Parts: sequence; structure tokens; C-alpha cells
Amino acid sequence: MTPSQGAGALAVVTAVLLAGCGSDTPSSTAEPSSSESAQAADSNPVIDRDFPDPDVLEVDGTFYAYGTNGQNRNVQVAKSTDLETWEDLPDDALPELPSWVIEGKTWAPEVTQLEDGSFVMYTTTTNFEPALQCIAVATADSPEGPFEIVGDEMLVCPEDDGGAIDASTFLDEDGTRYLLWKNDGNCCGLDTWLHIAPLSDDGLSLAGKETKLVKQDQPWEGNLVEAPTLVERDGTYVLMYSANDYGSDKYAIGYATADSPTGPFTKAEEPLLTTDGSEGRFVGPGGQDVVTAPDGSDRLVFHSWDVAFLQRAVYVVPLDWDDGRPVVELDQG
Repeated sequence: MTPSQGAGALAVVTAVLLAGCGSDTPSSTAEPSSSESAQAADSNPVIDRDFPDPDVLEVDGTFYAYGTNGQNRNVQVAKSTDLETWEDLPDDALPELPSWVIEGKTWAPEVTQLEDGSFVMYTTTTNFEPALQCIAVATADSPEGPFEIVGDEMLVCPEDDGGAIDASTFLDEDGTRYLLWKNDGNCCGLDTWLHIAPLSDDGLSLAGKETKLVKQDQPWEGNLVEAPTLVERDGTYVLMYSANDYGSDKYAIGYATADSPTGPFTKAEEPLLTTDGSEGRFVGPGGQDVVTAPDGSDRLVFHSWDVAFLQRAVYVVPLDWDDGRPVVELDQG
């Protein structure tokens, strides 16, 4: 097991949970708390339908959430001004797929805004040749799309490593924009590494050598790590990730810390958010993102199964920091 820098630093507090614990929907008879934490949690699920792998981008005071294919759309989109009330947008953000992509498996979209105001999407799609899940890149002039895939091949598609999925981006304080992803090794009995590489200014190509960050090596992670999310807080680079079987209650969110975006990263001894750690309030939480709310505080956005494992709705909870390490507080008063 990887030693932890954060032993004892992480706290997942579940002092008093709402009545109906284990359900996706808080009990309507629960007394609301006056705390901001309770108010944020009480609105959950904020998107109460199947909307897996949420990525959230803020543009001029509006938050846009992008989700895995569903509702006959390749990429689902919703928007909000407060991270609590969301409007479902009817149009597909990625309406057309090129001939070299197999339809029906457009997963885990990530959208970033460039300096010129344009938008770039990185999305997991299925390649015809090689027949693997890989990462395509698309562009648009609006955060709502329509995005159009660029080029005639995948941006990242390492055949010998099982392909690539779960792209995310990180903009460092020096102006370097990075792409992160997971090599999809669990498809083929291989290790699953989280990777990082710098992006070109236009976001359409890798601009340097990739670096391996972490792989599955802790019992709770099962046979994979995936869904990397990189943020910097208090001078510490925090790599959040999901691990284990996404279709079960063993799926969970973990994190590792480093002094550089390329590591070396040291994993925490325990995951950040789990089914058991939330006393069943969140079932198989994962596909996380970190978003700064209108009041300047951070939120953890993620999906969670309903108790019947029929849909993964979107949840938003307060996210605090202790010396650069994340703390999810589920104190509901």
C-alpha cells in the first residue's frame, strides 16, 4: 500500500444524516439546517435522472454540466446559476459523430474554455480501428455546443495499453494546460494508470511527454483507477480519482497529493467518499469534479446510483480543505 501524506487529515463527517438514509432523495420531513453545508446537501440529487460522469464548467456566472450519453444524446448538457437548480438543455452538445467512431458509447465528456473564448471538448468514444475506447477532441464557439469533432483520428488512443478514457483538463498557475486520462487497461488484464501531458495552446494536440501518475495498488481500488480530477489548493496539487467497479456500491472517490502537477503523488490511506462512509446516502459515488460555487467555496460534484442501480444522478456537496487536503463534510444538522 502506498504510504499516505494525509493520514488523519481527511475527515468524512456524517454526524446526523437525513431520515431515509440509503435513498437518493432526502426525506421531506427532515428539519432543514441553517448551515450552508446542509442547504447544499438538501437539494440533492441536483440532477435527478441518469447523468453519469458529470463535468462542470463555469462561464460568466453560469455553470454547465456535461454528462455521458443518454436521452438519445451523445453528450447531455444542463445549466445552473447556483449549482442547486439545474435546467436540462434539449439539444445534443455533440450531435454528429464521424465515420471512424462507433456510436452509442460517448462517455465522460470534459469541456474547457481557451484564452480566445472558444471551447474544447474531450470525450471518450469507441474507435473502429483499433476497436478500443479512446479520447476524441471537439470544438465549439458556445459552451452549449454544438461541438464538432476535429481531425480524422483520436487524440489519445494507446493500443498497447488498452485505449484511453476519462479525459480531464487542468490549467496550472504558469499558464500550462494539461490533459489527464486513464489508460483503459482493465479491458485487457493490464494496469490502469492515470496519465498527464501538456496540451497545445489550441487544445487540439499533446504538446509534450506524458507522465504516469498513479495506478491501482490499494485494496479498496479493486482492479482499476479512473476519472482523474486535478486541482491545486494551498500550494498542494490534489489528484482525485474514482476506483473499483463503477456498477457496484464499491465504487468510490480517492485522492493523492503532490508538489507538482506531474508528481510524484502520494495516495491517502483511505478513500475520500464511499458508500459506507456516507452511511449509504451515496451509492457507488464517483465520476467527480471540483467546482467553485458563487460564494467562493468549493463543491464536490459526482454521480451516485439509486438503490435499484437504474440511474446515476448528480449530487453536489460542500468540499473543504485541510492544509491542501480535501475534506467532505456531510454534517446535516
